[in-house]
Amino acid sequence: MRISVRGSVLFIAAASLVQVGCVENNDSTADRPKKPSVLSGDYLGQKPPGPTPELFAPGVVSTGLYERDVAMTPDGNEFYFGLISAGDIAIVTTKRAGGVWSRPQIAPFCDNPEVFDLEPHIAPDGRRFLFLSTRPGEGQELKKGWANQDIWAMDRTPDGWGPPYNLGAPVNTDAPEFFPSTTRDGTLYFTRDVSENGRSRSLILRSRAVQATDSGGAGYAEPEILPPAVNPGDQQFNAFVDPDERYVIVCMAGREQNIGAYDYYVCFRGKDDAWSGPVNMGELVNTPGNNVASPYVSPDGRYFFFASNRRPPSVSTGARRSYESLQRAAIEPQNGNADIYWVDASFIESLRPARGER
Repeated sequence: MRISVRGSVLFIAAASLVQVGCVENNDSTADRPKKPSVLSGDYLGQKPPGPTPELFAPGVVSTGLYERDVAMTPDGNEFYFGLISAGDIAIVTTKRAGGVWSRPQIAPFCDNPEVFDLEPHIAPDGRRFLFLSTRPGEGQELKKGWANQDIWAMDRTPDGWGPPYNLGAPVNTDAPEFFPSTTRDGTLYFTRDVSENGRSRSLILRSRAVQATDSGGAGYAEPEILPPAVNPGDQQFNAFVDPDERYVIVCMAGREQNIGAYDYYVCFRGKDDAWSGPVNMGELVNTPGNNVASPYVSPDGRYFFFASNRRPPSVSTGARRSYESLQRAAIEPQNGNADIYWVDASFIESLRPARGER
């Protein structure tokens, strides 16, 4: 999980109250983005972005609630994202059938409102769905809040996704494990919170796929902590790994190069499994005073999706505001809650250090 969403949940709850109280105010609705009645085409019918980040699907996916975490099936027909709203934390999905996208809804496997489900990931071959969940495992009791953070999985069946199951040891331990991401050969990258001699750290780990388990899914070898290029400090988390393991994009805090409180960094992997970096991804995706939460590159490698709580310049610079504009801000994107953005992903490779630079 690893992002300061708990305070954001309180803000969203307040925003929801504003929305309920102002629903009949015509002035507060006049300038809202118009949502198309039918969405068709790739990427929910959105116009692809260029070299400048754009809000993804405003009014449909980016709505003014707290949205983050993108996952897509390789064929592009299923789109998933994470949603945090007034204490509810769940995975939302929309699917394309007959060329038309369905209305976003809570994913069917997120059927318990007392459980937090977040951070969806679909394996590059489309056969496995991984996600963070606080649902109790075998022999465990349901605990409120962020207790029991484990990585869960579902396998693809002819009828859709099969039942969720806990990945178990050695990936999951008594410590929190979260934000799964996998390569084409089944290697799993994830974050684990650890405590060492009174020192709390969030670390990126890697576990290679091994022989299948009784549950039918691939098992995993004992996880290894990635080297200091990927884990340079105490706070690195929510890592997306390139399917071919050429790089990993990581959220990091506490570095001198940071532009915001949390920034996106990229670490590049060489053929000898040596890592270079971390390289700050720059002001294109990192902005002063803002947080980051979840990186993702589309299955075709063309677009970089990321969550950010940035606001438009007219808001962040303290421009003249009105009561009506505050009402609108409570139920529209770029209001201080996280939104999902996307941008042409070609800039990522341009950040790779020249040969010999580490």
